[in-house]
Amino acid sequence: MSAYANYGTGQIKFGINDEGQVIGIDNPKQTCLDIENRINDSISPQPNYSLSIDNDKIIILEVQEGMEKPYLYKGKAYKRNDTASIPVSRGELNRLTLIGVSSSYDEQPAMVDDLKFTQLRQELLEKAGIDQFNQDILKTLNLYSESSGYNHAAELLADENQFAGIDMVRFGQNESEIRKRKTINHISILTQFHRSITAFRDYYEYEVIKGINREKRQSIPIEAFREAIANTLVHRTWDVAANIQVSMYENRLEVVSPGGLPFGISEAEYLKGYISVPRNPILANVFFRLNYIEMFGTGIKRIQAAYQDSLQQPQFFITENAIRVVLPVVDNQNLTADESLVLEQFTDENLSKRDLVELTGLSSSKINRLLKKLTEENLLIRVGAGRSTKYHH
Repeated sequence: MSAYANYGTGQIKFGINDEGQVIGIDNPKQTCLDIENRINDSISPQPNYSLSIDNDKIIILEVQEGMEKPYLYKGKAYKRNDTASIPVSRGELNRLTLIGVSSSYDEQPAMVDDLKFTQLRQELLEKAGIDQFNQDILKTLNLYSESSGYNHAAELLADENQFAGIDMVRFGQNESEIRKRKTINHISILTQFHRSITAFRDYYEYEVIKGINREKRQSIPIEAFREAIANTLVHRTWDVAANIQVSMYENRLEVVSPGGLPFGISEAEYLKGYISVPRNPILANVFFRLNYIEMFGTGIKRIQAAYQDSLQQPQFFITENAIRVVLPVVDNQNLTADESLVLEQFTDENLSKRDLVELTGLSSSKINRLLKKLTEENLLIRVGAGRSTKYHH
């Protein structure tokens, strides 16, 4: 119950054995009263739940995710881990507590009171036309209050701080060949943002001569990287002392952000850009004012839009503790006629090997070879296993 109330609605069913067989509950009405008493004695604060009896045999306890987090059982908060409920870490408990009081990490008071904002002042002047930088401006940006002083957001935007940053690594032919490494930390996240853009340009930007003119181009859309790194700086969990990881390869770039999705947003909602739940709303507001991000959850859509004319598409991988964005190189896509024919079959639905044989008229062995190559080059994504294996573009 603690796990479901803290992290997401769920059901607990009584009267079913470990093999999934219905064995029923004797005197279910009395058992419901006993369960209710146990809940009242064990869980604090009181979660929102309902008890019902199905076919006079099974008791269904449905627990709703609550707003008064953390919900504690014997002084501990829990979360689901596969088929078990386990205590949350201290960091997770702190996050649950902040959610319960409708607060965020970047709103919490800073540990220092001597901060300088040279970079922030310069960017507010250039981007927002604010030429008078003073304490009133800091209050307007919610970086300072008379009662509690500076907050974590102010620390992160200050010229110097003690927070983690960005670890950028340029690889060669494989991950054992590290050609260049750059760690950007303990400085304003605005400076981190700009230095990461510079490192990106150094690797993925090149010039094309057309007549007497030189044109700068990027093998990975710079709009996609700017969006990915800005959103990562704004939405990562800053109470985790881990760097953002930017891995630069010859055929792709990967950005790994510490912390999974914010509370209140599902993976599907994140990927579709339906809603935006900023983990650090004060930082999000500053980056919005500087025109580095949008406030309407369009980050994923803007990354995808940068690849609208590309065969290779960005990929997004979400785990409990991290989000990984993969941006493929878009140039030098020399496809054979058969490879193009296979890719042309994909619209919005997943296709199996048998589907592709029927649609293209190619042999099963040739389709096997093409699928292997196209998945290795990230042009297709494999889902499922065995006979249920399908692919999507």
